Amino acid sequence: MKGLIAFLLALTLAIGPALAVNPDEILDDPVLESRARSISTNLRCLVCQNQSIDDSDAPLASDLRVLVRERLVEGDSDAQVLQFVVDRYGEFVLLRPVLGWHTILLWSAAPLILIAGGVAIFFGIRRRKAQPIPAAEGLTLSAEEEAALAALARNETPSDRAT
Repeated sequence: MKGLIAFLLALTLAIGPALAVNPDEILDDPVLESRARSISTNLRCLVCQNQSIDDSDAPLASDLRVLVRERLVEGDSDAQVLQFVVDRYGEFVLLRPVLGWHTILLWSAAPLILIAGGVAIFFGIRRRKAQPIPAAEGLTLSAEEEAALAALARNETPSDRAT
C-alpha cells in the first residue's frame, strides 16, 4: 500500500511540470518542440521568479513560451532566441546568469564588505585598547561613598553593616 501511495505521489509530481505547457502551445514538429522545451527550462518566469517558464502557469510565462516557439518557427537558432528574450527582458530572465564582470562584482561584493567590516572592527578594538582611559580629575568620593565602596570590595551589603 505504501509503495502505491509513493508511486502515485511521484507520478503526480512528475506530471506537474508537463501541465504548465498548454496543448495549444505545443509545436507539431517534435524537434522544434524539444528545442523549445530546452530553451524554456533556461528562462525564468518573471512572475514566479524561481520557476522556469516551462514550469510556470502564469500568463506571462505562457506568452514567453509562445514567443520562444514563434522565434524557433521563424528559423532562429537557440542562441538567437535566448538573446532575443534577454534583449527584451534583461539578464534577469536567465535562470543561470552569464559569467561576466558585473556578475563577478555582484557575487564578490558581499564577502569583500564582510572582510572590510571585520578589519575595521579589529582595528577599532585595537585602537580603543591602546588609548588610556582619562582619569576622573576633580571628582572625590564622600566618606559615606568610600565606606560603601569598601564594603562592596569585601562583598558586604549595606544591610550586613547595619546589623
